Amino acid sequence: MESVASAIRRLAELAETPHITRLALAFSAAGFELALVGGPVRDAFLARELHDLDFTTNAVPDQILEVVRPLADAHWDIGRAFGTIGARIDGHTVEITTYRTDAYDGQTRKPVVEFGDSLEADLVRRDFTVNAMALRLPEQVLVDPSGGVEDLIAGRLVTPSAPEISFGDDPLRMMRAARFTSQLGFTVTLSTAEAMEALADRISIVSVERVSDELGKLLRTAAPRAGLELLVDSGIAAIVLPELPALRLEIDEHFHHKDVYEHSLTVLDQAIELERLRHPGEAPDLILRLAALLHDIGKPSTKRTEAAGVVTFHHHDVAGAKLAKRRLRELRYDNETIQSVSRLIELHLRFFGYTEGAWTDSAVRRYVRDAGPLLERLHILTRADVTTRNRRKADRLSFAYDDLEQRIEKLGEEEELAAIRPDLDGEQIMQILGIPAGREVGEAYRYLLELRLEDGPLGVDVATERLLAWRASRP
Repeated sequence: MESVASAIRRLAELAETPHITRLALAFSAAGFELALVGGPVRDAFLARELHDLDFTTNAVPDQILEVVRPLADAHWDIGRAFGTIGARIDGHTVEITTYRTDAYDGQTRKPVVEFGDSLEADLVRRDFTVNAMALRLPEQVLVDPSGGVEDLIAGRLVTPSAPEISFGDDPLRMMRAARFTSQLGFTVTLSTAEAMEALADRISIVSVERVSDELGKLLRTAAPRAGLELLVDSGIAAIVLPELPALRLEIDEHFHHKDVYEHSLTVLDQAIELERLRHPGEAPDLILRLAALLHDIGKPSTKRTEAAGVVTFHHHDVAGAKLAKRRLRELRYDNETIQSVSRLIELHLRFFGYTEGAWTDSAVRRYVRDAGPLLERLHILTRADVTTRNRRKADRLSFAYDDLEQRIEKLGEEEELAAIRPDLDGEQIMQILGIPAGREVGEAYRYLLELRLEDGPLGVDVATERLLAWRASRP
């Protein structure tokens, strides 16, 4: 957390960059107000990088265009209905929005857009006080009508108006509260948390696309656990991602199974840490994070209590893959995400057979083949799934997976495992067997692929002999 003085200095340095100076002076010369608003002002206090510069003004869209047109390399008005004009000035993208005093009808989260004439009134309609600050330009005067600086210092999330009103107007703000809890490391106040719980069912008026987008933003933060816990505790997760709170299974007094909900959050934490270590500097992997969070959602439906009180979850991997596919489809995720997450969940237990006995090279090839392009994600998910407090057991599993990865690497160098194919392609199969394209070619190809997985590379001559023998053995 920066001091107020150092944050103001950062903002001043930003305000004095040439393209912002030109913009501010142009609005002032035309008789309009201009202020840097929202996230950049907040992030200056948090010593975070400043991105996506947003400005607000008392000029209406046509007037904004008149001011920016002479300055801009390009401009666009795709957000004109909401009072927003975009422009590129000296290679920098900016968005400028007219002051607003929106009204809500209580039936949807989309407001009736009404333009305002006061910066302070525009700020108090925003989601949280830490986002309701502005820097007037070119004067460089901080405007903070709701005490955002104090809340930044205290690390708390508070709505500028009563939370019941703010969340009632726009229920998506409740999910944003969860995201900011993780993204900024802040906590919601008691009144904010109580309002979220009371109004949780209002989230149902938000479009599915906006819900899934906000969930994705939360999962891409550096530490999503706190935000996910807030969604579960408030009851919002029961509406948007019910499989997550369903993991809070009752634990018997003998601890015959561990807390699946806590385990899943820990697996997510560990997957993110491994992701950082193995792929430093890369963008957060939403597919991996969804798979880590949802990998055990098949357990509630497969839980059984056997003799002596032993709890089992047979085939929860298969059940979980189906549940994940259904939930992600309902959340309107793209097909690649849906298929990849469900496949990772289906495969996440496969490795544990490796610790029960040495796998043949054939088993290792099949593991690679079944994972396909998801292999690296499967490596991370499988390692993250070890949450035992038994150090000896954890080390044994880690060493076993080290061994498996080394074998995959060695076989990969020898056999090009990343692209396992039969020794003969479709054209060769048709030529050798003297058959046209059709079902039998596909059957022959699958037979040769099984040979390749079982025995490794055979070479064209041996593969041809085996193919002819296979053909001769068929009715």
